[in-house]
Amino acid sequence: MSEVQTLAENGVLIITINRPEAKNAVNRAVAEGIAAAMEELDNNDASRVGIIKGGGGTFCSGMDLKAFLTGELPMVKGKGFAGFVESPPKKPLIAAVDGYALAGGMEVALTCDLIVANAKAQFGIPETKRGLAAAAGGLMRLPRQVPPRIAMELALTGDFISAQRGYEIGFVNRVVEGPAIDGALELAHKISANGPLAVRVSKQVIVESRGWSDEEMWAKQQELVGQVMVSQDAREGAAAFAQKRAPNWTGK
Repeated sequence: MSEVQTLAENGVLIITINRPEAKNAVNRAVAEGIAAAMEELDNNDASRVGIIKGGGGTFCSGMDLKAFLTGELPMVKGKGFAGFVESPPKKPLIAAVDGYALAGGMEVALTCDLIVANAKAQFGIPETKRGLAAAAGGLMRLPRQVPPRIAMELALTGDFISAQRGYEIGFVNRVVEGPAIDGALELAHKISANGPLAVRVSKQVIVESRGWSDEEMWAKQQELVGQVMVSQDAREGAAAFAQKRAPNWTGK
């Protein structure tokens, strides 16, 4: 059975890390499987949103340390750890977190655009407890998503935090009592109901504008948003509103 499984339904591509016996630790096969799934997400017009989750009640325990000791690196060239942390998809990606999202597992979640977590989920980057460092994006992405002093504490202590605490400090979007996938699907369907071009470009502006100066930001935004404003979908959205019907998006 494949260590990464995909299921496409109703505009959503569900990507499952399927190594429950290893707490969904990432080895080379998982990294390659996720990389392929992200390419499928971006290249298939029928899939407008992706969800990544873990099988067997745990999201991801991070890098497979046993494989690491044999010299195997859970990376894909040009895409990084888990096959995507250095090259996230262009389309929205939601992490559905049950159980533990630790070390590289938390870094996988931080790479996603949105996080939905079960109330009992736990997060942490405990690499320093093993003499390692959170080099798969945790040290860079976490202080962009939470106050820097909190990011510093989590990185230096390696302590875990609850889903509720993650929500309070701002990197978890929703905390649900049931399986995280249920809440993630609800959120994904809200996104997939919107204009796909508008959604993709909106994500692109939010991500890329972090590096824009005050002098260039409006011009750069116009370069991207301009294509949305003159698109077929923009006209369709206006017509659907006027005619009180659901829009028929084409992504053009």
